[in-house]
This record gives sequence, structure tokens and C-alpha cells, in this order.
Amino acid sequence: MSVLASLFAAIPVPAAETLGGPLTTRDWIVQGAYLAASILFILGLRSLTKPTQARLGMQQAAFGMLFAVIGTLLHSGIITYTWIIAGLILGALIGYPMAMKVAMTSMPQFVAFSHAFGAIAATLVGVVEYRHAFEMVNGVMPGMNHGIAFAVGFEVLFGALTVTGSFMAFGKLQELITGRPITFPGQNAFNITLIAVALLSLGVLTYDPTQAWAFYTVLGLGLFLGVSMVLPIGGGDMPVVISLLNSYAGLAASATGFAIGNNVLIIAGALEGAGGFILSIIMSKAMNRSFANIIFGAFGSAPSAAAKAGGPVKEPKTITSEDAATQLAYAGSVVIVPGYGMAVAQAQHTCRELHELIQKKGGQVTYAIHPVAGRMPGHLNVILSEAGIDYGALLTDVDDANRVLQTADVAVIIGANDIVNPDAEEDKSSPLFGMPIFRPWTAKTVFVVKRGKGTGFSGVENPLFTKDNTLMIYGDAKGVLGNLVKEIKALDEGH
Repeated sequence: MSVLASLFAAIPVPAAETLGGPLTTRDWIVQGAYLAASILFILGLRSLTKPTQARLGMQQAAFGMLFAVIGTLLHSGIITYTWIIAGLILGALIGYPMAMKVAMTSMPQFVAFSHAFGAIAATLVGVVEYRHAFEMVNGVMPGMNHGIAFAVGFEVLFGALTVTGSFMAFGKLQELITGRPITFPGQNAFNITLIAVALLSLGVLTYDPTQAWAFYTVLGLGLFLGVSMVLPIGGGDMPVVISLLNSYAGLAASATGFAIGNNVLIIAGALEGAGGFILSIIMSKAMNRSFANIIFGAFGSAPSAAAKAGGPVKEPKTITSEDAATQLAYAGSVVIVPGYGMAVAQAQHTCRELHELIQKKGGQVTYAIHPVAGRMPGHLNVILSEAGIDYGALLTDVDDANRVLQTADVAVIIGANDIVNPDAEEDKSSPLFGMPIFRPWTAKTVFVVKRGKGTGFSGVENPLFTKDNTLMIYGDAKGVLGNLVKEIKALDEGH
């Protein structure tokens, strides 16, 4: 559901009706709209668990949000619509062009950017609720009970953390800041101490809501923790970070619902929080790593095996597009392993064209999609779906893909790195060790399409590139695949 719930926090909603008070027809309509929204959110999340129903899931969630917004706009407690309408118009003018123009390759950083603004909305609601509770209005100070104080503090802590954490993730994904881990001595102890102080301040706020210093300490530490906890995380872990930030945004939004008495926000936020957390667990298992290792580790800083041993660096072998095209044209089985490099080059449509040419020549083409490929969950699935590649051609289970690779004539690696790195199985000192990976080197021949000789986004060297049956094709993925397509067509014309 992405930032659906946290974006809803931006809509001003008065407190819920007093229990026991009579419900008007308008109130019944509002509650009915909220019920419909909640059901559609749940159905949407359920549909998103199946790639073939993902589009339906997004539509269900969108209609759920429509019902939620309509229900809110009909709320009897709204005094004026001036600022609400202004916000809707301004948001539409900014959001629609941005969403329409963003490339699929930039979707991970766009999601991170959206998380930040959704979390800003939730955090501001918490700040306003707290300040309003202790402002004198007509000689009366509303105050705040212990439960609401905890909800507001929890909302602000996770909301603020998500704000700055999302901006840091955006910066790394957009390469405005380095994708390498940024660390300093005693960093983990420092972060754990800040978390402890933040939780202690939250406890003080819950016990005595009048302690404004505790509230603003929670807010300030949340903002700082977002920076200090994401900067040490390497680019290879960004998919899990995005998923985890999604969970934090949901938790903040759910707490907002408790603070302002809005049931649909509680439900939507809980769904988002739970969904993001479960997805983070699934992805960490896909990398065979714990949450602690992801959050507190400095992934992607290990040197290559050759460099560690002080020995000579073996140079990879290359192949021309003409020779590679000939092998692909007469291959019986081809497995394509796409990575973020394919997304960056926007090569998915050219890849589909190559796929179709190989099939016409009698070859079978499948795609091995790793759970953590790309820079956000499901990134490569979306990219290939956009190009019209049937989901039935995708191998999403690592073991199944490896069984197919063992009998493949050619494995084609397009912009992938860590998910095909043999060190994950062979080098215990590698930060990738233990991560389930594809084994393309078990195929008869491996073609690696890569822009250059760099280590990739995570900064870990890949010995696959120097294996005896691996041949490199350097260049932009779209250009290289285009050349392969042209050469295969030339083979047909030659006959």
C-alpha cells in the first residue's frame, strides 16, 4: 500500500464523536465510507500478494483511498473547506506531473521520496495535536490522557525517523550521496544509546504528558536517528530499507489514527506497518541475514578476494556482439538474469525483442528474478511486466532457477551483480556470504552485459566475471541488447 495510509494523515480530521452521542445520517454515511475504505484496503493488500492480480490490488487500494477521502470530507466536524481544497489542488498539481514523468528506473527513489512526505504529514499531525492539547482556548486547556500521549509520542518518533531516513535513502538511490556505508567508531553503541534515550523520553511523556521537553526530545531524536541509522547502510540493502521505512510510516499513521480518533487510519496504518515488516523479514531471509545485521552492519565494504590475498587480479574475457548473437540464435535454452543495470538502461523492451527472436529460432527463454534484485521490492517484476513479458516466463524461486541454469546453454546476466556473486557460497569473509544466489556459471556459457569493470552499487567484487565460461559484453544494456537483436536478424537475412 506504499504511503497510502501516511498520506491520509495530511487530511485534517476532527476527533471522533463522543461515545453514546446520537449519530446523524451524515455520520452513518461517513462511517459507511470508512468501512468500505477499510475493506478495499484489505482486499488490495491481499491482491498485491499475487503478481497476476497486482494491478487489481492497486485499483482496489485507490478506490479505498477515494472512499476514505470522501468520508473525511463529509465529516460534520469540519468548519471550513478552504485549506482542505487548497491542499488537494496543490497536492494534485505537484503529485500528478511528478508521478507521470518519473521513469520506472527511478521508482525506488520516488517511493523513498513519497515516504518522506507521507511521514511529514503524520509527524505534523502529532505536533499539532500535542500543542493543541496544552493551549489555553477560552480559558480551557484540553490536556491529554496517558494513552493519547503515548500514541502521539509514538507517532512523532516513527514519523520523524521515517522523514529523514527516507530522504537519506532517496539520496543514496539517486546517488546524491555515496551508496557505500558511512560509518564511524562506536557508531552502533551511539545509535543504541539514542534509541534508549528516545524510548525513555517517550515513557516520561506517557507518564506525564505535560512534560513538553520529553515530547520535543522524542521529535528531535527521531529526526536524528533517521540520518544516523540509514547512512551506515550500504546500497545493497536499500530494498530492505525501503520496505522497513514503509513499515515505520504505517506505524506512524496508525498511531495518528489513535491520536485523532480515526478508525480507517488505524486500520490502513496497521496494514501498511504489518505488510512492510513482513516483507522486510522475507527479504532479509532472501539475503540470509538478520535485521540487526542489515540495520547496524556496514554492508559492502569488503575488498576482493584477490586483493585480500595480495595476488594478481585475473582479467575477464570479452566477446563481440556478433559472436554472442550466433550462440544465442542456436541455443536451446537461455536464462536471462536481469538486475538494476537493465532498469537503468531502460532495456526491458529490447530484452523482450531479443527474447522473441530466440523463441522464433526454437530456443526457450526464461528469466531468473531474485527477491532482492533491483532497488525496491518487486522492482524487476514491474520493469518486465511493463515490457509485456509474461509472468509465466519468470523464475522467482532461487532453487528452481538454479535447476534450470544447470541445463541452460547460455545464461545472460544483464546489469546484475550481487545476486550472481559466487563469494556468497565460497568466501566466508565476504559480506554476501550465506545469501541465496543464482549460479549462472553452471550453464554452458555465461554472457555478462555490464557498463564497465566497476564493482556495482554495493561495492563488492564479483569473481563470476573471471570464471572460465564467462564472457563479458561491455556497454549500455539497451545498446548491447539492440546490437544482439540486429545481429540475430542479420543471421536470418543471410540465410
